[in-house]
Amino acid sequence: MSEQTTGLARTAQILRFLIKYRSAGVFSGLDQDAMLQEVEAETEQRIDPGKPEEFVRDLEALGPTFIKLGQALSTRPDMVPADYLAALERMQDNVAPLPIETVRQVVEEELGVRTNKVFESFDEAPLGSASLAQVHRAVLRDGREVAVKVQRPDAIASVRTDLDALKSIAAMIERGTDIGRRLKFGDWVSEFGRTLLAELDYRLEAENLQRFGERLEGYGRLVVPTPVWSLSGRRVLTMDLIRGRKVTDITGLERTEKPLGELAADLLRAYLDQAFVHGEIHADPHPGNLLLTGDGRLAIFDLGMIAHVPPKRRDRLLKLLFAAVDGRGEDVANEGISISTRLEDFDEERYMREVGQLVASYAARSGGRTVSEGRLVLELTRVGTACGLRTPPELSLLGKTLLNLESICDALDPEMDAKEVVREHLNQVMTQRLRRSLSPAGLAGELIEVEGLIREAPRKLNNLLTLLADNRLQVRIEGLDDSRLMENMQKIANRITVGLIIAALLVSSALMMRTNVGATLFGYPAIAIVLFLVAAMLGLFVVFSVLFRDRRAKPKEETGPR
Repeated sequence: MSEQTTGLARTAQILRFLIKYRSAGVFSGLDQDAMLQEVEAETEQRIDPGKPEEFVRDLEALGPTFIKLGQALSTRPDMVPADYLAALERMQDNVAPLPIETVRQVVEEELGVRTNKVFESFDEAPLGSASLAQVHRAVLRDGREVAVKVQRPDAIASVRTDLDALKSIAAMIERGTDIGRRLKFGDWVSEFGRTLLAELDYRLEAENLQRFGERLEGYGRLVVPTPVWSLSGRRVLTMDLIRGRKVTDITGLERTEKPLGELAADLLRAYLDQAFVHGEIHADPHPGNLLLTGDGRLAIFDLGMIAHVPPKRRDRLLKLLFAAVDGRGEDVANEGISISTRLEDFDEERYMREVGQLVASYAARSGGRTVSEGRLVLELTRVGTACGLRTPPELSLLGKTLLNLESICDALDPEMDAKEVVREHLNQVMTQRLRRSLSPAGLAGELIEVEGLIREAPRKLNNLLTLLADNRLQVRIEGLDDSRLMENMQKIANRITVGLIIAALLVSSALMMRTNVGATLFGYPAIAIVLFLVAAMLGLFVVFSVLFRDRRAKPKEETGPR
């Protein structure tokens, strides 16, 4: 019971947070919905809408789940206003460190061995401490320096409680608000929950480290720490310790003495390869997750949040970004429509016009300091939502990743033309993909498909002609008997029938009121009172069914080519 009470209290706390910021424009569109207005009316006093920095502080105060939620919201310009997005970029995830005894206990429970058996030394002071984990320096028995990432003991339980509360609120928002239905808020929260729970399994992060390290071997200036599999588990991750400093700490004098432009370009190319060749997007490559090592390499950390992009979606995103950097606004709009869901109120003419203007403005400022591929992609998401288009989450995630990469490249080399690097590398990716499709193996696969079509065509054509000659060709239309049309017609017929019965009962009870035979109730014939009560109950049931059980017509949504 106490667990349920805690869950309800947490849900109420989250609802209070949503109500506080609805009038400030966060979660745009929720402020006009009756559901939240009713909830707000029940609060004891009106809560003043907060400002962006206060919004971030309140998110941080709600705990680790909401710090991660803030990071996810920073990729959604269709949900959060620009000033709040900027504040979310500055969100901090620093908390007081755990006692060393607790850290050792978690490590020993997870690895099944005492720390002094596998580590020569284990620093008590953490290298960093966040809401879900903290990292300690340690030395193995063979003298190898490692970093040990240890999950907080209550992390999973806390996250699951918060996710349950968020899912119930998201379902309520999706049912009761227009913006919730348009954005599929419940689906978004469910996807966020799956991603966050996956991040809490450090075995997956170890796999990501190893896979990224192997794929980046062709980029000698980039390095990813190697995981120590024998000392890693679900709540503990041991990996090579790489020393360095944040890219944001590099001074102008250092950039002059040691140009870092090629390092920045390699980083950008590597992430484009990950997205468009391997189909993986690192969701959070912010400056705090990269270090410049003493030998001039760039170390990449924190690979817990990786989004996987299916091949067909990957191809569409590649075409969209390539058209964007090439300044072809109409192609960008067409690709945006093809990968998105068109809602019932989709305004295609407005979308084509605004995307064309946006891409033209971007192309006109080519080479300028204000040009940003990431911001352009995020703006495409915002424009799509405003025009009745639900864009895929991978698009906004790609925009956020590019935006973070641009800030890192700017810190390494402010003079680098990121747009030109992106265009050249996308050209290479497209060329390599074309070569693979025209390779002997690729052509052989296509020829096998054609051979199968040619082999089956005569038999299928013969079957069709036989059916026509024997007058046995049939066209089957399924779904009419079980369709919603038949269901609604039956509902109408049932209600008409119930209405006639109610009317008959009311007329009968009125006529029976004039008789004076039999038992009485409250001075009236009992049979008349019973008939009236039955009619009243049936009438209330019909009213309840109309108000609460009738389904709203599902908004028309379309995907794929027009």
